[in-house]
Amino acid sequence: MPQVKWLPDALGDVQRLHAFLKEKDTEAASKAVDRILEGARLLRSSPRIGRPMADGAGKREVFVAFGSGAYVLRYMLEGNDTVVIIRVWHSRESRE
Repeated sequence: MPQVKWLPDALGDVQRLHAFLKEKDTEAASKAVDRILEGARLLRSSPRIGRPMADGAGKREVFVAFGSGAYVLRYMLEGNDTVVIIRVWHSRESRE
């Protein structure tokens, strides 16, 4: 089973998402992080489950439902034994 490696930007994203929700609802913030971690565990057991991106760089995305949207985990595979999570965001975020 592959290991999961989080890049610093992805960890920062999770902290940012948690802080944003915590201001409104601490329970929801904890549940959101739990869902993101569930997504990472899913990638560990099924690393090719995410849809391939059209950028030609081998990146993939998986969507983890949460509330009225989803968290998006962008990742790459390193060989057959590592899933590298690159970034995380909520599908309703404005990403410019």
